[in-house]
Amino acid sequence: MTDHNTILQVRNLKKYFKVGAGLLHAVDDVSFSIERGTTLGIVGESGCGKSTLGRTILRLVEPTSGDIIFEGKNITHVNRRAMKQLRKEMQLIFQDPFSSLNPRISISCAIDEALVLTGRYKDADERFAKILDLMGSVGLDERLANAYPHELDGGCRQRVGIARALAMEPKFIVCDEPVSALDVSIQAQILNILRQLKKDHNLTYIFITHDLSVVNYISDAIAVMYLGRVIEMAKTEELFANPLHPYTNALLSALPIPSIHNRKERILIRGEITSPINPKPCCRFAQRCDYCTQECLEKEPPLVDLGNGHMVACNRVGK
Repeated sequence: MTDHNTILQVRNLKKYFKVGAGLLHAVDDVSFSIERGTTLGIVGESGCGKSTLGRTILRLVEPTSGDIIFEGKNITHVNRRAMKQLRKEMQLIFQDPFSSLNPRISISCAIDEALVLTGRYKDADERFAKILDLMGSVGLDERLANAYPHELDGGCRQRVGIARALAMEPKFIVCDEPVSALDVSIQAQILNILRQLKKDHNLTYIFITHDLSVVNYISDAIAVMYLGRVIEMAKTEELFANPLHPYTNALLSALPIPSIHNRKERILIRGEITSPINPKPCCRFAQRCDYCTQECLEKEPPLVDLGNGHMVACNRVGK
């Protein structure tokens, strides 16, 4: 039975792609749950499966196996008509704010398309009033209503993307690296907008990023991914205060600290990345881990809860 406070459950989710050499394990046996009104940050290096996981949850990519349970309903195999209705409640903010917008239509038309799809606004004047309201909520001036994407900077384009997602009045949004293409000052503005919208509309986010500083600022909990698997997951404060997996420790050691007196020793990750194609049943990080043992080369560690919701997949932890 699903807890009423849990909006999303992912159980043993897998997404494999057929390639010439075999099966590429993009997402491999991932499980977690998200409470309503919270943000789960998913962090990891490029190619670890973060974006594929987000798109699979939204059924933009069909899962190989596993279950996606949204508000107590298993949506893994629902038909296209049912999924079309669910898309009003589950939205996506894209990484590239330029390629995600149609260059041939104005931003008001881009937002209007979403409003038309909701079916809630039949009158054009009513929809335009809603467009201006949405623009205001993301910090866009009314004078930009008839502007085209090429006339806007990256920050304004991303605001349009957020307004378009918000137009559907969703409950859950996957933010796929929404600030990675923006300047640092603009990143802060977009993050603050997302936090305010979350508070105003009781939104639930999955926030995908490779930037630990960003995920620390916006997330309530963090899942660290490596080659398709979640290797550590905890509340944000707990993860930063007590990282347990060697890979998480290495990521956190790379964070810049604005002090010359309190510097951390940098942990360098050496070795070659294990191929995600037909991976052997062993720790995915073993070839690059300083603590690797024979057990790591022979056994794939399960994700174990060590208490207080802190989960880690490492044969070394607890010994």
